[in-house]
Amino acid sequence: MGLDLYAKIEPYLDFDEEVYNLHNEFMSHVMEKELDNILDIGCGQGYFLQNLALNNKKAFGIDLSQSQIDFCKEKGIENTSCLALEDVKEKYDCATAIFDVINYIPKNELKKFFMDTSKVLNDNAYFIFDVNSLFGFDEVAQGCITIDRKDKFIAIDAIYEDRKLITSLTLFSKDENGKYQKEKDKITQYYHDKKSLTELLKKAGFEVEEIKEFNLHGFDEADKLIYICRKI
Repeated sequence: MGLDLYAKIEPYLDFDEEVYNLHNEFMSHVMEKELDNILDIGCGQGYFLQNLALNNKKAFGIDLSQSQIDFCKEKGIENTSCLALEDVKEKYDCATAIFDVINYIPKNELKKFFMDTSKVLNDNAYFIFDVNSLFGFDEVAQGCITIDRKDKFIAIDAIYEDRKLITSLTLFSKDENGKYQKEKDKITQYYHDKKSLTELLKKAGFEVEEIKEFNLHGFDEADKLIYICRKI
């Protein structure tokens, strides 16, 4: 699905401010509700896990990309594993899924994902996640980006249609002999509307306490929605 290639490209995308702001928003809910014992689903390179540790929160991160977990380990973040959600055996008091994790899941797989999330949570636990709004996909995410570095060239081309954002990734990397190696892959993300998500969450045993609009990229209209759900 392109996740390993994206892991190589991500450090060059200059999304530090956006990541920081979104993590702050999630942390505000964690602190407000005094949540601990947290499972970070799709933990990526472990930035939110680091924030949780700084706030003395117990947490564990999982990701389907071994490359992302390798990045975590290199940074000394040991409480991570390349593990599917359905294979998690422990129980937690909160689960988070940050920065488009839900959008990577096709609609026909969401019910199982929400059920698997419910299974790893204790009663009355919280599940907090974000999704891209239609505006976020159609008006913000579409477009092309090129990044030209001394030893790398990156091209990203994203097109939204039929409720899907298809992003083509191309990476040219210079090897030790001065030759460029080409890697190419695609990532598909799916738009999920409020009605569908709320219905699927209810079937999985979650109550949606709040859906908060969030402006990640500074536009007047919300490009993200943050769901605060409780297992009932």
